[in-house]
Amino acid sequence: MKRYDLVFVGHITFDDIEAREGSSRDVPGGAPLFGAVAAAASNKSIAVITRIAREDAHILAPLEAKGVDIFLQPASETTHMRVVHQTENLDERLLYQMKNAGFFVIEEMPPFEPCLIHLGALTDREFTLEFMRQLRKRGFRLSVDMQNFVRQVDAATGIVQFRDVPAKREIVSLVDMVKLDVVEAELLTGTQDLKEAAAIVEDWGSAETVITRSDGALVRCGGQTYFERYVNRSSHGRTGRGDTTMGAYLAWRLDHDVHESLQFAVALASIKMESPGPFRGTLSDVLAVMARLGRFA
Repeated sequence: MKRYDLVFVGHITFDDIEAREGSSRDVPGGAPLFGAVAAAASNKSIAVITRIAREDAHILAPLEAKGVDIFLQPASETTHMRVVHQTENLDERLLYQMKNAGFFVIEEMPPFEPCLIHLGALTDREFTLEFMRQLRKRGFRLSVDMQNFVRQVDAATGIVQFRDVPAKREIVSLVDMVKLDVVEAELLTGTQDLKEAAAIVEDWGSAETVITRSDGALVRCGGQTYFERYVNRSSHGRTGRGDTTMGAYLAWRLDHDVHESLQFAVALASIKMESPGPFRGTLSDVLAVMARLGRFA
């Protein structure tokens, strides 16, 4: 069986993005796209498992260009999202799902050796708790983005509501790493304070918790909390910020400590946010930013 360092599972999407500085249509998006491209910068062996319509396979080009292996589960349609940024606050947005590529099921998972899998769904229409349980039974380590469960789609209207998740403690108990953004963290824990929210999630059993916000990212591990600020000079590429941060963090974390991995992830995401689409830089670019900021010896 093939072996990978890190595998991303989730829908790759078309996004219609509406923002004050301009709008765009049919922009490729999704955690496997942004996250895997970021992870590939670390020169690790990366794969993506996704569901899209075969006729939309061209949106996988950025992954192919970075040497990411792709396992495509054909769907009748590709997930299509509408993202509305009504204010300058990068953490505030309205979401609508117009099309959905369907759920992942354990029977359709390709055969490869157990490794770290990041479950990066856009909404609750991609994974189930049972799917996660089956992955654990097969020996996989799991990382999960809690937006998988917080973002709940109204099947009739496509409106995505952000709601608390009754099974959140069980979800956390099944994984090795938890990813949230500031909105999801407050909804699940009841506090806007990132340190407090991360401590609460740790109390639920999270060994490692990553929370992103418009100004930076926080990690809590082993009772210690670290925070690093983004240093981007513009936010033209703000869509995909959290997924990019997490993808870079997971890949660098495979053989680096928590704090350096956070510094690496924030530096890479800062470069990405200055231009739309997935990360376009190189490992040297990221290390140069870290060195400039005194974050890398």
